Amino acid sequence: MHAEIITIGDELLIGQVIDTNSAWIGEQLNLIGIKVKQITSISDDRLAILNTIEEAQQRADIILITGGLGPTKDDITKTTLCEYFKCAYRFDERVHQHLIKIFERFGRTLSDLNKKQAELPELCKTLFNANGTAPGMWFEKNGKVLVSMPGVPYEMKGIMMDEVIPKLQAHFNTQAIFHKTILTMGIGESYLSEIIAEWEDALPINIKLAYLPSPGYVRLRLSGFGNDFLELKSKVLSEVEKLKLLISNYIYGYDNETLPQLIHQELISRKKSISTAESCTGGSIAVHLIALSGSSSFFKGSIVAYSNEVKQKELGLKSETLESFGAVSQETVSEMIKGALKKFETDYAISVSGIAGPEGGTSEKPVGTVWIGVGDKQGNEIIKQYKIGNNRERNIQIAALYGLNLALKFIRGEFNLKS
Repeated sequence: MHAEIITIGDELLIGQVIDTNSAWIGEQLNLIGIKVKQITSISDDRLAILNTIEEAQQRADIILITGGLGPTKDDITKTTLCEYFKCAYRFDERVHQHLIKIFERFGRTLSDLNKKQAELPELCKTLFNANGTAPGMWFEKNGKVLVSMPGVPYEMKGIMMDEVIPKLQAHFNTQAIFHKTILTMGIGESYLSEIIAEWEDALPINIKLAYLPSPGYVRLRLSGFGNDFLELKSKVLSEVEKLKLLISNYIYGYDNETLPQLIHQELISRKKSISTAESCTGGSIAVHLIALSGSSSFFKGSIVAYSNEVKQKELGLKSETLESFGAVSQETVSEMIKGALKKFETDYAISVSGIAGPEGGTSEKPVGTVWIGVGDKQGNEIIKQYKIGNNRERNIQIAALYGLNLALKFIRGEFNLKS
């Protein structure tokens, strides 16, 4: 079973809006055993829409279209679909009443222009849009299904989950599929593949492995395909257990878990607190830590000590340490940990100091050299040096992730420490 996604909108082609809809739709379809064969972005142009739909009909069983369903003249998807399916309009009273309620909520009267949103091609089934004014449309022709939805992500997702996914599952006999994603950090994709090569070669024929590298980490996605979902899930999870024996030191989580979420859970369950002292990351670690609601129960504060003066004044860094070892050093990071623990009176502290670039590097400490440390109020510390790269933005991003990963392992007690 194959699907094609068509996104409509000039704003997508000129880079004014980034197409996040396709990635999300593809993920949801994959979960119900439908594979995306192609994704196409086109302009708000009648011929482009007609030609693209006709071509997609030759490649896919399901065509999902987003965009161009607004009430203004530049939104032509609905009229073009009427032309393609050679049908007239019908008036949907349920959509009409929904529109009236939306406008009444804002103290306004439904205009004639917006009332036209209730006019739909007579050959389509209405896909109710609980989150907006433009309903979706479901067409069937020659055994194929074509779905048209608004381009607004919030509205599209609601229609997909409430209407489209259940209808697709009922309409097509889809294959069972189960995914499990293993999140790793601290090892590159090529080194990782060498370690797990023998295990990968021995995977059952209906279980596939995909490497999904990102700056700072690598996701390993196991995908199983079959007819019995529970049996499939059991086989995939059994392979995950085998994989854990090979790379447990590099695994930090699974599926959609994030480092901030995992740290959040660990600190809440232990009733512990944390703070940060950051130089080259400029507060990026703190931003990650406060991303989730409820972070105030464990995150106490951060010092962005970008200059040596601030390091000394706010964190108590000794001038002798800076003179002897420099700002980018194990010794400086150690004192930054102690300074944050004292200032915020937390159980744990993360500190980082490095050379983000593109200037400031030396032969001894090239751009991308970063020292990251984590410590607790009992005097335990773990401090590591990393050599990341030459790109400033990437260095900051990766250093923040490495700091979070180091903190997670420290909090979990994965290091053999002595006070």
